[in-house]
Amino acid sequence: MYRVITVEREFGSGAGEIAEIIARQLGWKLWDHALTEEIARRANVDCTTVERCDERVDSTFYRLARVFWRGSYERSTPIGDTFDADCMVDMVQKVLQKAAEEGNCVIVGRGAPYFLREQCDAFHVFLYAPRAEKVRRLCAAGKTLEEAEELVDTVDRDRMTFVKHYYGADWPTRSLYHLMINTAVGNENVIATILNTMHTLERQPERPRPSHAL
Repeated sequence: MYRVITVEREFGSGAGEIAEIIARQLGWKLWDHALTEEIARRANVDCTTVERCDERVDSTFYRLARVFWRGSYERSTPIGDTFDADCMVDMVQKVLQKAAEEGNCVIVGRGAPYFLREQCDAFHVFLYAPRAEKVRRLCAAGKTLEEAEELVDTVDRDRMTFVKHYYGADWPTRSLYHLMINTAVGNENVIATILNTMHTLERQPERPRPSHAL
């Protein structure tokens, strides 16, 4: 049985909302906003630290770190002066490992498919969409057209840099995923496809597994 679903995504593809609905339908814990808060708690940071980091020069570290945190909630980066990128990646991995061990959870982004690629009970999904669809979704969520276009054009590019830096892999690493879906077909269709595919694979004597190679 699959006990973990990881949802990696292109920014603006609607993955946060889709993951939330899947978690609610399954009665599983959602690790999206909750993951950000857990790492912030472990890092012992407060709002003052967040504000100070937001004002700092966009160095390679802070730019890459922001990418790792940017989720469907578009949170600021909770990083203190002694909390570097290597520490952050290590801490996230520990939280994700613990979440996966407890099971019955849906994890959005944060490198989960890379950290949990050896987890045999994890079902990995990648969500993408045409640029126009991503811009439309972001505008519907309250972004201006200019903001939406800037986010679509920059966030995923920086994610590519982050994955290349820490894993020596291309983003997305297609071999890691059981399923890749264009969310332009609509949330209901995406959710049905994910759950139907996962349940179908669970009934097979030998479940196919994505390649672990990066």
